[in-house]
Amino acid sequence: MSSDIYHFRFYDWEKKLKNKPFLRQPFGDKWEEYTWGETGIMARKLATGLKSLNLKKGSHIGLISKNCREWIIADLAIIMAGYISVPFFPNLRSNEIENLLEFGDVKALFVGKLENWDEIRKGVKKEMPIIAFPHYENNSKVDEGYQWDEFINRFSPQEEDFHPKLSDIWTIIFTSGTTGNPKGVVLTFDTNQSTDIMYTKEYNPLGVDFKGNNRFFSYLPMNHIAERIAIEFTAFKNGGTISFTESIDTFVKNLQEIQPSVFFGVPRIYTKFQGAILSKFDQKKLNILLSIPFVSSLIRHILKKKLGLSKAKVVVSGAAAMQVSQRNWFRKIGVNITVGYGMTENCAITTQIPGNNFNKPGSVGKVQPNVEIKIDKDTEEILMRGPYVMLGYYNDKETTNNTIKNGWLHTGDKGYIDDDGHLFITGRVKDTFKTSKGEFIDPAKIEVLFSEISQLGQMCIVGLDIPQPILLANLSENGKNEDKKELTRILESELEKINSNSVSHKRVSTIIICKDDWTPENTILTPTMKIKRGNVDNKYKVNYSNWHNNDSKVIWE
Repeated sequence: MSSDIYHFRFYDWEKKLKNKPFLRQPFGDKWEEYTWGETGIMARKLATGLKSLNLKKGSHIGLISKNCREWIIADLAIIMAGYISVPFFPNLRSNEIENLLEFGDVKALFVGKLENWDEIRKGVKKEMPIIAFPHYENNSKVDEGYQWDEFINRFSPQEEDFHPKLSDIWTIIFTSGTTGNPKGVVLTFDTNQSTDIMYTKEYNPLGVDFKGNNRFFSYLPMNHIAERIAIEFTAFKNGGTISFTESIDTFVKNLQEIQPSVFFGVPRIYTKFQGAILSKFDQKKLNILLSIPFVSSLIRHILKKKLGLSKAKVVVSGAAAMQVSQRNWFRKIGVNITVGYGMTENCAITTQIPGNNFNKPGSVGKVQPNVEIKIDKDTEEILMRGPYVMLGYYNDKETTNNTIKNGWLHTGDKGYIDDDGHLFITGRVKDTFKTSKGEFIDPAKIEVLFSEISQLGQMCIVGLDIPQPILLANLSENGKNEDKKELTRILESELEKINSNSVSHKRVSTIIICKDDWTPENTILTPTMKIKRGNVDNKYKVNYSNWHNNDSKVIWE
């Protein structure tokens, strides 16, 4: 095969594992399975069907759905037919999907497992060709467009094993919009192929089995770069099965049944795991059990099995910062969590710290193969260079030129590299704000001081137009179970301790416990659970002055 062609390895496993399970979808207590061969036939029929829509080669095909087997099949068909995938978060509002469809030049749209199709459909123009996935119970019924089974079965399977050029665009992934409007990250098949370094005997951070004995669990949004690279394309390249979760309510049950060989989670998932365990054992009792030699190994085995992680070779955390104390807590129950750093703009590959490395608390690890990093001496911004970097932002030359300079990706994150080459992230370049005293505040550097308070969950340092910063926070599961009066006392004590070691203009005047949880639905969090600081200000700024001037150190909204 020519060196400028992308070798799409799905075709190899389609033949090699033809009768082996590939896609596993739960329906209550029943699991339906599609083999690699069956998946290949459906994707090939769908590829023929897509080409019947008379779209130009390289057309943009949208995907909006929660994770399910049809998502994978649709993505396969898009590649097989020579088109470009443009996936979206499944909880978008109508105005958001309308803007992204137009800006992203989407010519056809797969619509699948959604809870809010009645809202989304308002943003989809009537002339847009739609292919609807089969209906999933407790989700919206999509009657518009071509229906999945009827459409697929009209066509013969594409016979060609189409391999795109390395220079062809693989996908356009819109970022979650932490600091503004989403930007379309353009990734080529060359950047995708560069990630093959993750699957070598010398460097295998996901612990894959090269003979195809891998069990993947897919639940994070499929349009997120980590899910595409670490789950979907790791399966395409190395074989195995991909199992899905049926719903939020069945997440734990499905995970326990699967016991995946690799598990990827955001910190919020691990917080829920931790809360679930501590609701059964209080910390003192757990500490006692873990201190008894024979009992401790039994307890660890039981807990890992209950979490669904008893067979996991690698457990990964990413997408947001994980508390050092939380990583240490999981280590004590036998779950060593590896932490990594990356972003959509570089295929989520920059640095990684192994799950058994606890010598650098707070570090996100050393550079991964073929990666260079350096720190801008004026802004402390982390700069990254490597073969995983995007082509640019779709239809946005100015932002692209401001983000990639002389081959270096300007990440927008601030940090430092220690003498051993470990990277530490200290905040976002654009998050810095000025108080009414004219003092600059870097919120992330203050937030990390509060990150070890287990009763606090999501938190955000704010302070526009007031003399001192204040801390807005949601309670963690631990915090919600705490007596309010006792928790107020604990937080007052912690606040005094933290302020005593801070310079005057960085001392937090007040902790605010917000009554509403922050979620993607109320637009405080992105779909990947990052805080939109601008939206926090929009929602709460009217109260900042009163909260700051209040005599109480802890205020319950």
